[in-house]
Amino acid sequence: LLHLFPSIYLGIEAKKGGGKYTRQELAIWLEDEAGNVDWETDWVCMAEHESNFNTQAFNGKNDNGSSDYGIFQINSKWWCKNNSSPSANACNTMCSRFLDDNISDDITCAKRVVKDPNGMSAWVAWVRHCRNKDLSRYLASCNL
Repeated sequence: LLHLFPSIYLGIEAKKGGGKYTRQELAIWLEDEAGNVDWETDWVCMAEHESNFNTQAFNGKNDNGSSDYGIFQINSKWWCKNNSSPSANACNTMCSRFLDDNISDDITCAKRVVKDPNGMSAWVAWVRHCRNKDLSRYLASCNL
């Protein structure tokens, strides 16, 4: 049933959890929105290390003056507009949209990021903690 209506279920759970998802909740969203099961474990690993699955995570302390937003810590220099620093705004959206509990737009932008030549390497946490690692434990208990 969750696979048929993940947005309804997860919208309720995210609000109850104060903007934090579980591994399973994020994996279900990714399966529904991203449509690429092969990337689920990479994205779950990356989100855990970037934001601890917190949709309201904000890091405004990057050396280049940029900030990172949301569950995937999407960067304002390249991917979204924040009105306080120059941006390529490749996802054509305001960064503040990545700070709410609806992660559909976050996933859409993250899909755009991985189409870039750097792919998942755009996320430092993915490079440090997930790339070329056995990620099977990330979804082992999820019953997907």
